Amino acid sequence: MSYRPQVCIVGGGMITQVQILPSLYQLQRLGVVGDIHICALNSAPLKVLAADPMLAKAFPGQSFVAHPALTTDPKVMQPDAFKEVIASLPPHQIVVVAVPDQMHNGVIQKALQHDQHICCVKPLVLKHNEAEVVAREARRRGLVVGIEYHKRFDDRYLIARRQYRAGRFGEFRIGQASLLECWYYRHSNFQNWCTCENSDMFSYIACHYIDLVAFITGLRPTAVSVYGIKDRYPNGREGYLWTDGRVIWENGACLNVQNALGYPDEGPGGNFQGIRLYGSKGDQGTMIVHNDQYRGVEHAYTEKGTDPGDTRYAQPNPDYFQYVDVGGAGLKPVGYGFRSIEYIVRRIGDCMEEVGSRGAKEALSIRQRFLDRVDEEGIMATPRNSAYNELVMEAGRMSILNEGREVSIQYGRKAGIKFRTYRR
Repeated sequence: MSYRPQVCIVGGGMITQVQILPSLYQLQRLGVVGDIHICALNSAPLKVLAADPMLAKAFPGQSFVAHPALTTDPKVMQPDAFKEVIASLPPHQIVVVAVPDQMHNGVIQKALQHDQHICCVKPLVLKHNEAEVVAREARRRGLVVGIEYHKRFDDRYLIARRQYRAGRFGEFRIGQASLLECWYYRHSNFQNWCTCENSDMFSYIACHYIDLVAFITGLRPTAVSVYGIKDRYPNGREGYLWTDGRVIWENGACLNVQNALGYPDEGPGGNFQGIRLYGSKGDQGTMIVHNDQYRGVEHAYTEKGTDPGDTRYAQPNPDYFQYVDVGGAGLKPVGYGFRSIEYIVRRIGDCMEEVGSRGAKEALSIRQRFLDRVDEEGIMATPRNSAYNELVMEAGRMSILNEGREVSIQYGRKAGIKFRTYRR
């Protein structure tokens, strides 16, 4: 059996443009995936993707199938296009979920209903009970669901994970993390969906570093409190555009997380981000400090670029996603943004290759055993091995809507959240 799946990307926004589509184009170039379909609400973002000069330069001769078609009037909305495309695919292809957070669950359920493997941008869903339903249905059908927490594939975090679990950092005790995206995000489609009633900066961004602490240490979060500051987008809608969160872990450790759409556009980095974890072992202190906002590269160009937030003096991130010329036609994408997409797609391929030409009943059993191994490995986030993320998301929303009141997380058969009560 030679598994070369079709891919359906649901969502044609920024993350598709800068990471998902170029990653899949590279995998298509390598013969790992077949046709690529992209579904959007209307043709406008699809036209942007089709005309992107960098994509054309990097992947000459490659293209995607647009739904709706590029010739469609952009004023015509087709909210059900993705449902029709997913339903038309043979079973066991790949659906990539890249829509606003509150829309994830609907797309995921449609993909599972039609027996499709899934790669979903983080977070998987916003409620723990939804994640449990996804986990049960995926296993019942033997479908791989990979959650694209791409920072897991930054080598510095893989190194820290190995060394922490070897005991070299002792036990995590206290830490700080921050990720502030650029101000110009406020002028993007964020102002139409990332509003107070739907999401917030803690839900959208903090999950990266909360997931990393769990990924590195193996600890689970047990309490969350989030203070949010409302601000207005250019279209007048309100969002929690500045957030400060506190996450308590099962060993009593504390992580503070600050997030915002507030990094100055004239700042030299594409954003501000990093993490500091301090721990102890015996009579010694330990630390993990990753200054992710500055990766040792400084450039001064003759003039600004043409993309939003471009500056003449820049500190580009060479590690997340870049194009390089290694000879031959086009350019090659490199970085942990590509490696993350590649890992999920190749793990789905590994699953299907193990099945081979076996009958339906045996094939399902093989896929289910494969899912168990992936869950146990813990490298790729799945609905079962990273369900703490959905509990944190749900607790964070409950807290931010109640002026920062602390919310406790409970695990086990009755996993859930509730306001913390204090002893008098």
